[in-house]
This record gives sequence, structure tokens and C-alpha cells, in this order.
Amino acid sequence: MVVAVSSARERQQVALPGLGYDGVVYIAANGFSGTGSLLHDGRAILTAAHVVEQIETADDVAVLFETPAGAVWRQVAAVVLHPEYDADNLNNDLAILWLESAAPANADRYDLYRDTDELTQAFTLVGYGNGGTGWNGEVDCTTCEPVRRYAENTFDATATQLKNALGPIMAWDPRDYAQLVADFDDGTFDHDALGQLIGVYDLGVGVTEGIIAAGDSGGPALIDHQVAGVASYGMSLYTAWADPDIDSVTNSTFGEMAAWQRVSSNQQWIDQTLRARQMELGAPTSVDEIQFSIHEGDWGIDYVWFWVAYSGPWLDDDQPVSVQYRTVDGTARAGEDYVPVSGQLRFYPGDTGIPIAVEIIGDTLPEPDETFYLEVYDPQGGTFPGGVRSLSAVRTIIDDDGYWFG
Repeated sequence: MVVAVSSARERQQVALPGLGYDGVVYIAANGFSGTGSLLHDGRAILTAAHVVEQIETADDVAVLFETPAGAVWRQVAAVVLHPEYDADNLNNDLAILWLESAAPANADRYDLYRDTDELTQAFTLVGYGNGGTGWNGEVDCTTCEPVRRYAENTFDATATQLKNALGPIMAWDPRDYAQLVADFDDGTFDHDALGQLIGVYDLGVGVTEGIIAAGDSGGPALIDHQVAGVASYGMSLYTAWADPDIDSVTNSTFGEMAAWQRVSSNQQWIDQTLRARQMELGAPTSVDEIQFSIHEGDWGIDYVWFWVAYSGPWLDDDQPVSVQYRTVDGTARAGEDYVPVSGQLRFYPGDTGIPIAVEIIGDTLPEPDETFYLEVYDPQGGTFPGGVRSLSAVRTIIDDDGYWFG
């Protein structure tokens, strides 16, 4: 669980279905457990590498979704660890799980938080780990049914700042500015860990404050409903001049800290890993392969694809080429006929065209053929032809459920 300020808050911070956290999943991995978040394509789960590094095959991993329609398990078909995962220094602690079949249509999908302004921002942490309170720490409950909880905190520093200030007191070497750190505050100066240790003072967000515990690894830190961090590890540090942890044991009490792998520092690996997998699932490789219609099907979810091409000059990494995108209803309705998507599409050097997947929801209801649109707008690092402000394309969902009269 996410450890809360008090037992009263622990009960109130259960992330019940329908609150916007239904894409946060419980991961069972060959006797280990963790948390993950469903990404925008409906098949990829982002989690921590150490949650699944011990498995022998993908068959050892399954994920649990809890939505208003009930609880459902999905088997994992493939696991990809970050190629530079470094367990000794807790770097690049990221993995992507590919579901054998699509996630429930009513599970939340999350885009990536791509800006680098996370510090000082409040975020929501969500996870399936141990419960507990800031005064007593986490309560080991390995035999309990998984419970999804949430809390709030603020990213105060990076692990690099902490290492630069503390030196060998930290026994590991975090990748430069690629881990975000928050501490667990009770509103007092004495237990303000980052204030005490490195002079970054913040007394917390109040009664909604929380921190990760065992089992929350891989869970998201959400800013504006986008995944800004992936829960990686907790820590209790002290120096000759400061000992903020109330009990000097790493157990998620007040005065401790936790680190999240920074998504904005890893977005290229995440994007390109998803795109490579989508090719295996039938994504087009050029505009000539685009299909402008799709048969609805009687059940489950299938993909229809859009294509965004770029033919301009390449800029440096500080000026990325990107567009925003979103689905727009026509006669088809979001949530009924298709799963809505929105986010930022980022091009990397060498990219000339990128597919965007939209999930089509099958049913057996006779109805007319229906249409919806994908709009791209707000280009960065380039312009649209003719200087227009947005572009859109249409797709048709062909009904295959018998006659419709009207």
C-alpha cells in the first residue's frame, strides 16, 4: 500500500474503482508482487524492473485490473527490462509488460509526463503494497488480499542532488537527475528529511501525505493524470548533523524518503519500445498500409491505426519535434464504440512517420456504421502544411451485427 499519515487516512485513501486509478494494476510475478500502470495503447504496463527480474518466462506474470465492472486478471505475453537496468545502483529500474489480450475498456489509460518541471510539483502516488501509518511504519501483510491505495506528496529533489550533498553516506550512485525524490513529512521540522539533510525545506501536503512501502514498487506517480515517475525504492538516511527518521529503520515512517524513476528522462526508451511491439501487433509501417475502416467485431478490443508523418529538419534534443493528439467523436461515441486517447506524440531522430493506435470496442448491437476522428495540433519543432493550426483524419467503424433500420 501507500503508507498514510494516520490510520483514519489509510482507510479513506483506498483507491476504489471509478476514481481515476483503474489503470493502476496489481502484478503477481512468480511469488513476488508489485504495481504497474496501463499506458495509452491498452496493452503495455509500465512497472519497475526489480518486480519482474526474477521470472523465468512471461507466463510467470499476471496483472489484476479492478474497475467498476469488477476484478479481472490478464496474462502477460512478454516482458522487456530496460537494457541499462542497474540493480546495484538502482538505475533505470523500469520494465514494460505486454498483455496477452487488451485491458478492460473501462480501465484508465495513462500518457507519459514529458516535461522536466517535476520538482516542487505535487503528485499522486498509487500502489498495492503494505498498509501502515507514518508513526508506526508499514505493516507486513503478505497473506492479505491486495488493496489499491493512493496518497499525495511533492517531488522535492533528485537523487543526484542528494548524492552530491551526502557523498559516500549514500552507498549507490544514481544516474544523473534520472530519479525523483520525495520525503514523508508530518508537518514538523524535525522529520523533514530533505530539509534536514540537504536544506530543501517542505513540511508536506498535510493529511493526504503518503509514501511508498513494499509492494508499491512499479506504481505510478501521477501529475495531471500522467505518469511522471515509477516507484523504485525507499530509504532512511542520517548524517552527523541530521537524523530525521523517527525510528531509524527503513519501514516507511515519517522522516524517510522514496525515489521514483523519472519518466521524462526515459521517455525515448518507453516510446520506442512501445512502437517496436506495436509493429508485432500489426501496426502499419507507412501511410500506404493504413486502413481507413475496421469491422467492429462482436466482443473484445481491436486496433485501428492513424499515421502521423514528419519530413522537416531535425533539431537538437532541447527542441524536440512533437504534436499533441486527441480523439474526437463523430457518430461513434468515446467509451462506447472506441477507447478515447490523447497525449503527445514525440518524434526522435530517424522517425519519419509514427502510428497511433485507437482501440475499437466490439459488441453485438445492430447499428449504423459510425465514424470518429483523430486530431493532431500544437506542433513543436515543425509546422503543419499550409500553416494550419491542426489536422484531422477520420476512421469508420463498420457494423457487422445484422440489420439496422432507421
